[in-house]
Amino acid sequence: MRVLIADDDRVSRRLLNVILEKNHYEVVEAEDGSEAWAALQQPDSPRLAILDWMMPKMDGIQICQELRKSASELYVYVLLLTTKNLKADVVSGLEAGADDYLTKPFHAQELLARLRIGKRIIDLQGKLIAAREALRDAATHDSLTGLWNRTVVVDLLKGELNRTQRQYGFLSIIMLDVDHFKAINDTYGHQVGDTVLCEVAKRLTSVVRPYDAAGRYGGEEFLIVLPRCDEHDSVDIAERIRACIDDYPVDTYAGRVSVTASLGVSITGGDNSVEFESFLRCADDALYRAKKSGRNRVEVTDLTSMPGVFTSVNESSPVGERA
Repeated sequence: MRVLIADDDRVSRRLLNVILEKNHYEVVEAEDGSEAWAALQQPDSPRLAILDWMMPKMDGIQICQELRKSASELYVYVLLLTTKNLKADVVSGLEAGADDYLTKPFHAQELLARLRIGKRIIDLQGKLIAAREALRDAATHDSLTGLWNRTVVVDLLKGELNRTQRQYGFLSIIMLDVDHFKAINDTYGHQVGDTVLCEVAKRLTSVVRPYDAAGRYGGEEFLIVLPRCDEHDSVDIAERIRACIDDYPVDTYAGRVSVTASLGVSITGGDNSVEFESFLRCADDALYRAKKSGRNRVEVTDLTSMPGVFTSVNESSPVGERA
């Protein structure tokens, strides 16, 4: 673990450096308080700091106060070195934000023991942050595919729809359904079915733009939100997703499985205003038409010119049913 040593006394810094490096700490040195504060502002700043109480420019107390006022989530454990040993001085140092203190001259083993306490606290915070992020990820992402879950992708769609209608822009959505997915589960088992869903998610995310949102809507259905995307662009993306899924079989432990998908596209924008439920239903209706027309195809509901106008695309695309 990296440790910041801040002391204006060169001999004291050297002594600390020798002790810490001998015990496998990586040392960052600062000659005064201003240099120490600058080191603590770096993205990869040390999480342990040994600060001399009395230093030019900024003393240890001032650095503690600034640290505790900052909004950084990563905690810095501060050990104050001081010649002061009055209880009032110790209390003022701790109240300023120091975590511990050590009076000069100090014993090397006591210093190392106090640093180990700081390291345990820093490690514990790291575990808590990791656990929180894992919970946050579980609450927002589909556990199987890693895409946004239904709640999040629907919320993202609602936000984009509101923004689009305020700015008179364009918004498209794609509802994707894996063809004959029940037959895949029945034939090869649910483990293979899970592998297919993960691969479909991987392939569709390889096609969409970085600012598009893709989520698992339920079962073998996926919802893709395409901001600022008109009919031409959305159909192009949908067709590339369809082709990417159809291009080559999915490798599974049971062998290679041919997979296709049907896609329904819905577009709104300009002066057109559509309710969220209607917008989503139009994509679902287009998906139903794609299924009914033979699967492995894209169908479009274009709401930008006239509500209820249905446009079919890739009439010449392969529509043969596959296992």
